[in-house]
Amino acid sequence: MAKVFVYDQYTNNLLIYQLSENDVMPYAYGTTMRVREFRGSSNSSVLWTTTRAMEAWNLTRRSYGKGIYIGYAFKRIWEGGHGTASQHYAGVSFDVGQNVSSSERQRIWNAANNTGAWGYVEPISMTPTWVHFDRRYGTPACAGTTSGYPTLRRGAVSTYVLVLQDALNVLGYTTYTLDGRFGANTERAVRAFQSNFGLSVDGIVGCNTWKKLTAAAVGIGRTQSVID
Repeated sequence: MAKVFVYDQYTNNLLIYQLSENDVMPYAYGTTMRVREFRGSSNSSVLWTTTRAMEAWNLTRRSYGKGIYIGYAFKRIWEGGHGTASQHYAGVSFDVGQNVSSSERQRIWNAANNTGAWGYVEPISMTPTWVHFDRRYGTPACAGTTSGYPTLRRGAVSTYVLVLQDALNVLGYTTYTLDGRFGANTERAVRAFQSNFGLSVDGIVGCNTWKKLTAAAVGIGRTQSVID
C-alpha cells in the first residue's frame, strides 16, 4: 500500500489516497499509469504528484495512442538518483520510453511536445535513450533558471512543501509531519537550518536556502528522522 498525495492547483489543496501497487494513479486516464509505474525505483511508502501533471500525462497518452513505458518518475530527495533541484522529487517529472526504438521515442516526444501541457519537454538530443517531460509550476527562487523550486513561506501548500519537509526531516530538522503544508513547525525547522548553515534566518525558503538544503539532503539515504 502507498499513501499518495495529489496537489490540486485549482483548489490549492492536497488530496490523500491509500492505494495498492496495481491501483491506477489518481486522475490518470484509464489504466495508463498505475501506482507501481509512477513509483518506479522508489522504495517510499509515501508518493506525491499534482492534478496538472496527471492531466498532461492524459493528453500525451491519448495523443500517442498506446502504452508508454515509464522508467523513472517519483523519487524522494534522500533517495537521490537525480540532481539537487530535480522535478522528480516534486512528483511532476517522467522519464519514459526506455524500452522502445529511437523512432518510437521521437513519436512520444512529439506527442508530449505537441500537447503544450508540459512545462518542459527536454530536447531529444539530450536524452538519447529516453524521453523526459515535466509539469513544473511556480517561479523558481533562483534567477536565471527554469528548473529550480519556487520560494516558499509560511502558508504555502504544494508538493514543493513536501520536498522541503522531507529534506528538513532527513537532516534532523523535524517538521513533525509530512503533509505539504508550510505551518509553524516547518517554519521553525527552516529557521534552525538557516541558522546552522550561515543563512539569513527569516523562515523563507529562497534561492540560497534551497541550494544549501538540497545539496545537504540529496541522495544521503533514509535516516531515523525521516517521516512517512
